[in-house]
Amino acid sequence: MKSKTLRVLATCAAGWLSTSAALAAVSADEAERLGKDLTPVGAIHAGNEDGSIPEWTGKANFPQDTIDMTRDELERLRTKEPEKLVAQFRGTMDEELLKPIFTITRENMAEHAALLTEGHKAMFTAYPTFKIPVYKSVRTAFFPDKIYAETKLNATRATLEGTDSVKGAVLGFPFPIPQNGAEVIWNHKLKFRGSAAKRYNNQAIVQPNGSYVITKIIEDVKFKYANLEEQDNRSSKIIAFYLSTTVAPPRVAGQLTLVHETADQASGGRAAWLFSPGLGRVNRAPDVGYDNPAVGTDNEQYNDQIDMFNGALDRFNWKLLGRKEMYIPYNAYEINSPLVTYDDILTPNHANPAYTRFEKHRVWVVEANLKPGTRHNFAKRVFYIDEDSWSIAVIDNYDGRGELWKVQEGHLLTAPFVPTTTGIPEFIYDLQSKRYFATTLANEDEVTDFDITYEDRHFEPANLSRLARRR
Repeated sequence: MKSKTLRVLATCAAGWLSTSAALAAVSADEAERLGKDLTPVGAIHAGNEDGSIPEWTGKANFPQDTIDMTRDELERLRTKEPEKLVAQFRGTMDEELLKPIFTITRENMAEHAALLTEGHKAMFTAYPTFKIPVYKSVRTAFFPDKIYAETKLNATRATLEGTDSVKGAVLGFPFPIPQNGAEVIWNHKLKFRGSAAKRYNNQAIVQPNGSYVITKIIEDVKFKYANLEEQDNRSSKIIAFYLSTTVAPPRVAGQLTLVHETADQASGGRAAWLFSPGLGRVNRAPDVGYDNPAVGTDNEQYNDQIDMFNGALDRFNWKLLGRKEMYIPYNAYEINSPLVTYDDILTPNHANPAYTRFEKHRVWVVEANLKPGTRHNFAKRVFYIDEDSWSIAVIDNYDGRGELWKVQEGHLLTAPFVPTTTGIPEFIYDLQSKRYFATTLANEDEVTDFDITYEDRHFEPANLSRLARRR
């Protein structure tokens, strides 16, 4: 009992340290829990007491032939047999798991309030048509064995200096047994998403009457940190390369955005460049971060809201509130089906509840409050991060008056052929303008190519003009 008390006090003390201090890694004894009572990435392996959250099963939810599928096979299914493509994401789910067990509405919201985010409660209040269909939970998230092995090593070697400088982490999740809120967010930022990808991202601002225009973007990404193809990147300060090409609508077509993301935001952060067809030249972009509006989003998505959250953490104080059982969007295979169109999904005020799926899962809750003397359009953010995948599922964003403003959802889906779990699509509901922003929609487009490879030189600023002429 005495040793347990000392351990708790030590953990609390770590939370009170100055943000300039390096937070220590966990002990070897604590790290030994990974793969035992904790999953290999740090989630509680067991289910909850009443069985409404099952034990973690991960890879066992998918047949091996699904795990081994190539991008070409997936694309063939999308065009020729879309029902079978949806079945790949369902895995071994039986009929019982494919039907909602109940639906939360404005009328019965109070019965489920303890398991709802403040943002979702506000959605029920704002929109009588908003619903949350709740299904039996299935813990499908899993990652490659090499990620698991390095994650266990990271537990005792990785540290975080301040909020923005990760030291000693290699390949896997840096902080599987987190000691503070910033570490949880870094787990999301550095999670394995495949070594590289070409993604066809369709996004839209949906007006209160349901009207929208699709913006089509093609994104080339190479992950330098969590990269299984190039495991000699320990000395690289770059954690990811990102290059986007806007294809439509015509008024913004041809714009290129290049970003170099680092694991040491404290020493300069990301570097970014833009190519504008109107100007015909490449310019350094000093403001691709924080609450600067993302290109083509009409102020409905800030740069640090891309992928739910990315970029520097330094303008906020991060508080870890612990684990909690919540209803979050999960196993979102239906809303990603090629049998479903954007018109089906993008209904007035919110995404069509007929295609959403929520489950009860344990999440890490992190509260971020704007530091005195700094600026951001959000004064407070509350994050709900899936314990099995370290993916951010929901964020409640508050304005400077302390009022809830924007509610973010990442509809989590396990892609067993990568393998990873990520949020697709994402929605940002603006409770003030009554508009919402939808991104990472791919129902009417090609399957993301996770088999692709890129040379680093593809992401050099000098390459932007050449790419612009080619595209």
